[in-house]
Amino acid sequence: MPDSMSEDFDVRSEVKGAHWIAWVVLHGQDAPEDSVVLVGQTQEEAEARARQWAEQRLRSRAR
Repeated sequence: MPDSMSEDFDVRSEVKGAHWIAWVVLHGQDAPEDSVVLVGQTQEEAEARARQWAEQRLRSRAR
């Protein structure tokens, strides 16, 4: 994860039934960025998907 990622975003997750959900929030915020919630079979999978989504957002913002 790039250094700027940890400065801009937090990844949060929780179990929902038989799967995990993860989302990205701006530091100091509680709501998911752009209302995006990602699903995974495990906490690690859901959080990895959220990190990947956030990294793509950072790259697109840098353009």
